[in-house]
Amino acid sequence: MTTLAFPPAAAPLVRFTHVGKQFAVDGGELEAIREFNLDIAPGEFVAIVGSSGCGKSTLLRLLVGLDGEFRGQIEVAGKPVQGIGGDRGIVFQEHRLFPWLTVEQNIGLGLVNEHLTQAERFRRVSEFIQLVGLQGFERAYPHQLSGGMAQRVAIARGLVASPQILLLDEPFGALDALTRQQMQDELLAIRRRAQITTLLVTHDVEEAIFLADRVVVMEPRPGRIKRIVDIDLPHPRTRSSFEFHQLREELLHELTHDGEYVAPPVVRVEDLPLAYIAY
Repeated sequence: MTTLAFPPAAAPLVRFTHVGKQFAVDGGELEAIREFNLDIAPGEFVAIVGSSGCGKSTLLRLLVGLDGEFRGQIEVAGKPVQGIGGDRGIVFQEHRLFPWLTVEQNIGLGLVNEHLTQAERFRRVSEFIQLVGLQGFERAYPHQLSGGMAQRVAIARGLVASPQILLLDEPFGALDALTRQQMQDELLAIRRRAQITTLLVTHDVEEAIFLADRVVVMEPRPGRIKRIVDIDLPHPRTRSSFEFHQLREELLHELTHDGEYVAPPVVRVEDLPLAYIAY
């Protein structure tokens, strides 16, 4: 597989150049990220997968502007990242909704730095409530919502300021398996409507394959790119398909082995002896 999903001429929306990060630990330095280089094209969906401690969540914190102490350079639309900005929205694993605020009030917090009239703010919030399918729940409180609905509110809050890129830090990790799959479908539908570039951090290989255009495989201590894999599957994707299974095995191999992945030979039904075929 090639590692380029978009034409080389397309200017990247996000660019990581020689990014490194260290933390002070017990009087010494712990290297968390080393020489991270990645371009993300406009409209692309990139997933970063890796084990705990590989620095994937740290990369999101650097990109969103929560941590400005790092080596190298991170750019959005050609401009260096300097602190938090409205061009980047983020959704965390926990929905982080304020329990004393309603759905529309929680979403409205995403507009706190926007210079809008009250009417404009109301119109924008209403638009994104509709985008995530929560009409009728505008005045509900977080304790009245299911886990999936609360995450929809968090996604709407991340999108309401119309950022150029949406950052997702394991946003469905706290949900049960069925709700998680439903929210993955919802996310793809929201992306189609919002037409937004997306960077997802996850430890779930199947989630990465189901959602992303490219998957960045990280290895830990220090966190660095091991491989970038194109996901050349059309949407909607089927988790039970042979091609999906092949990609899953390939990515799991990259995460757990050092050697190059070699796909096992495909045995077709017509090649099996009759004794192995049930009538």
